[in-house]
Amino acid sequence: MINAAIVPTMGTKEISSFMALLVKGGWVMVPILLLSVLTLYVFIERLIVLQRSTKISEQWLDEIRTKSSAGDMQSVQMLCGQKQYAVARVIQVGIEKLHMPIEAMECIVENTGQAEVHKLEKKLALLGTIAGAAPMLGFLGTVIGMIRAFMAMAQETRPISPQLLSGGIYEAMITTAAGLIVGIVAYLGYNYLLARIRNATHDIEHIANQFIEIVERNLTAK
Repeated sequence: MINAAIVPTMGTKEISSFMALLVKGGWVMVPILLLSVLTLYVFIERLIVLQRSTKISEQWLDEIRTKSSAGDMQSVQMLCGQKQYAVARVIQVGIEKLHMPIEAMECIVENTGQAEVHKLEKKLALLGTIAGAAPMLGFLGTVIGMIRAFMAMAQETRPISPQLLSGGIYEAMITTAAGLIVGIVAYLGYNYLLARIRNATHDIEHIANQFIEIVERNLTAK
């Protein structure tokens, strides 16, 4: 029977071996590690913001349409105040500007919608920067490692063994692998969030236009 105590021991050895491998990458591993933490933070934080601001309840949306069509703007404003949706803030601004000409109100609503989209895009450029910077840092670490390895070999008076050569090269390649991993994760996260924001932008514009059309219809009917 296999001793159960072997499992955690093997796990500890693997972790220790992995950490030792990272340490061999040199000082360049420090900024790469920081970029990996920053990538996870930005992705999770933006995901939470998008979930809270753009995942619109169909029931809430139906109530907004019904109350707006009935001209009950006070109820619409109350419904918007109950939610943290980006489009709810856009509609609230539209209601506050109902006393203005429809063209001016439409312009203000459009500007508010753009401001809300800009809030959703906040920190997104940081992910794009990390996606490009992390691999370059990895390559920099590899170049530095290769220079050190060849300098050590140049100073070696004994015949250079394949083990010595391959050992220096694999240590230098650690930073490239780490940089590429961080860069790929940041790139995928950036594109995923960008797609979500584009869908949210379309929804905000569509709902805001519907609201303006309802207001125009109500004004025409008076």
